[in-house]
Amino acid sequence: MSQLKELAIRLSDAQWEGRSFNCLPMPGAQEVLQVALSDQDEIPLYVTITETQMLCIAYLFKEDEVLDGTLDELNGQCLQLNIPMPLSAFAKIDDQYVLFGALSTTSTFEDIQKELVTLSENAVEALEALEDYLK
Repeated sequence: MSQLKELAIRLSDAQWEGRSFNCLPMPGAQEVLQVALSDQDEIPLYVTITETQMLCIAYLFKEDEVLDGTLDELNGQCLQLNIPMPLSAFAKIDDQYVLFGALSTTSTFEDIQKELVTLSENAVEALEALEDYLK
């Protein structure tokens, strides 16, 4: 059984700070697990595991959802928000703005749960902090 399948089973039976994890394997060439927290399912997280890291991503918004003329300011704001956000950082995948966190493949299950909850909370806070730049 793959690490990701094992993680899905463990998360489905777990709770962290009163939150449960709803896991759904995603079809495709790369093994990806969609994880939604019980109280924040509007922003699912996507988890993949490579030989060197576990990568957790929250998709926030597309570039075409940014108000005209504010893209440079938005990018500057994202850079400024990177430091105060624990366990998360902004990035861009094609035209999609994301928030991500990376863990070691040897991270404890407790650390993985903490990362997922923190990333989910940070995604909500990031959208609130950036809402003035979005259509």
